Amino acid sequence: MLFESFKLALQSVLRNKLRSFLTLLGIVIGVAAVIAMVTIGSGTSAKVQADLAKLGSNMLIARPGTSTFGPPSGSDARSFDERTVSLLRNNLTGVRALAPSAQRTITVVAGAVNMETTVTGTDAGYLDAQEWTLAGGRAFSDGEVRSGAAVCIAGQTLATTLFGALDPIGEHIRVNNFACQIIGLLNAKGQSAFGNDQDAVVLMPLRTFHRRIAGNTRISTISISVAAREDIPRVQADAEDILREVRRVGPGETDNFTVRDMTQIASTLATTSTVMTGLLGAIAAVSLLVGGIGIMNIMLVSVTERTREIGIRLAIGALERQVLSQFLVESIVLSLLGGIIGIVLGLSLAGLAAYMMAIPFTASANVVLMAFLFSGAIGVVFGFFPARRAARLDPIAALRHE
Repeated sequence: MLFESFKLALQSVLRNKLRSFLTLLGIVIGVAAVIAMVTIGSGTSAKVQADLAKLGSNMLIARPGTSTFGPPSGSDARSFDERTVSLLRNNLTGVRALAPSAQRTITVVAGAVNMETTVTGTDAGYLDAQEWTLAGGRAFSDGEVRSGAAVCIAGQTLATTLFGALDPIGEHIRVNNFACQIIGLLNAKGQSAFGNDQDAVVLMPLRTFHRRIAGNTRISTISISVAAREDIPRVQADAEDILREVRRVGPGETDNFTVRDMTQIASTLATTSTVMTGLLGAIAAVSLLVGGIGIMNIMLVSVTERTREIGIRLAIGALERQVLSQFLVESIVLSLLGGIIGIVLGLSLAGLAAYMMAIPFTASANVVLMAFLFSGAIGVVFGFFPARRAARLDPIAALRHE
């Protein structure tokens, strides 16, 4: 009986192809929009978390001033100094690596090629704190850091731009007004969560940066990599206490620095992304309701058009439940066809958006299954009233219908 109802439903759908297509268009748009929005939102969240993970695991970032997010600002007001770094290094426990850094955007020259890039002054602990590995060469020695040697480590983008396919190790580049020898090449990290290319960078000893570029001893950022995740709150509190003391922040006064837990930032961004994805998905789901109303409308029209057919079936012995199932199955078939087309369209749009936005394609089988089942439920809910109306027609009145 169910197979027969399904067969009749398909015949009815194919008999009025254009009308059937326009009817299920609302379901197609709704399902496609929900799947595309949720998939793109999940991919965006995954990319943000991956980008923040590139900054290092269990990372605390200390900066002077009240800026809470984004790359270091250009202001050097109330910056940290080497005494602050020394106090943190000597008094914090449970720390895997700690590294001070200062940055400047400078044009770097090699032969006839030049490139504007970020020059970072730091020490030997920077690679460990940022979990940055070398593709070739070596890191700074303690002697080079203490003496302020004219050596540097290049990022992949910088090395490719200045030297092409040549090995940059041992080559010299001109940074500001002095020559610097490349002793190491960083592995690629790609774009950061803030949109800048992390591989367009030159690292040099902090003392070299202070003497040759900055002309001062200011430090804009202190990166603290905590050994164990569960120790992050304690290390953060200890670091804040040390910084309040060294920067003479009294009780009740507002801190003139920030110590941010990158894990918390990643979690906050993921939560925000999830909420926005849910909101956009809910808005897109309104199209499903509109599609359901369209199905109800067209099924009512179908019942009116086929009143005489229904009367004949009832007159020759068809039961009300058989007529009910025929029209209900037809409504469900329309809705599920729209759901299937919407799923294919939604995944295609999400894949295209992921490619263009350079985010992971994170399609969820649960979301696809839920969209499919929900489209079927729309067919049941909005198809029941027209089917019930068809099943309750008076056979004699139906046969007289013109």
